[in-house]
Amino acid sequence: MGSGDHAPEGIPASGAWPIHLEDVIVRYPNGVVGLRGVSLSIAAGEMVSVVGLSGSGKSTMIRTINGLVPATSGTVRVGPYTVNELGGRRLRQVRGGIGMIFQGFNLADRASIYHNVLVGRFSHTPTWKTLLGVASHTDREIVMRALDSVGMLEKVWGRAGALSGGQKQRVAIARALSQEPEVMLADEPVASLDPPTAHSVMSDLKRVNTERGLTVLVNLHLMDLARQYTTRMIGLRAGEVVYDGPASSATDADFEAIYGRPIQSRDTLGQ
Repeated sequence: MGSGDHAPEGIPASGAWPIHLEDVIVRYPNGVVGLRGVSLSIAAGEMVSVVGLSGSGKSTMIRTINGLVPATSGTVRVGPYTVNELGGRRLRQVRGGIGMIFQGFNLADRASIYHNVLVGRFSHTPTWKTLLGVASHTDREIVMRALDSVGMLEKVWGRAGALSGGQKQRVAIARALSQEPEVMLADEPVASLDPPTAHSVMSDLKRVNTERGLTVLVNLHLMDLARQYTTRMIGLRAGEVVYDGPASSATDADFEAIYGRPIQSRDTLGQ
């Protein structure tokens, strides 16, 4: 999507992007294998959970999709781009279409909420404007709409460091939305949140998927959230896909196969 190729209401003109991984292997420099021959296709506009224990390859896969972790072999395609063939400026261009939400929020605590969300516009902004902190009227409108969509508009001029964990994650979602992305990736976005807040953040992501039509891929380790909020679930174990099917009908036995052990209390969110 080119820098001037935006729809007027903050919804991407070119629509959601599909994601295709074909026989992807990721081997880290220390010899650890993060992904072992993963092949899967995610349709444009799907909401998919990736479930697995710590070390299963969930984070590796999400970072391979946006080029943060290079594939050792295989093919990673996101929309019209083959991510593992790109570098430098072209890779940054692709990342402009991929919103990313992290477990640790990655906000600048001393900056205002407005300026944290404005960061999402940088991939669409000339470098000199970014360095000078110059925001166009369109950029400001997009930022305000993104904050409004996650219920954080009234906090716009407050400092990010003063927010609760759930509020910080909502600001992080708004920052990703301000990119006007075609794909939204979320890496354990509720891992450090209490149950009510986790549900509200997952509801925000579900709304992003349904209202904006974005492709949403969310890493989770909690089986009840996967069942409740996503339509399809991919189970990873030791870097391999061991389940791929509807999330709502995944049985406890399916989860035990993904986890490689009996289900424990920490595998569900609880109340």
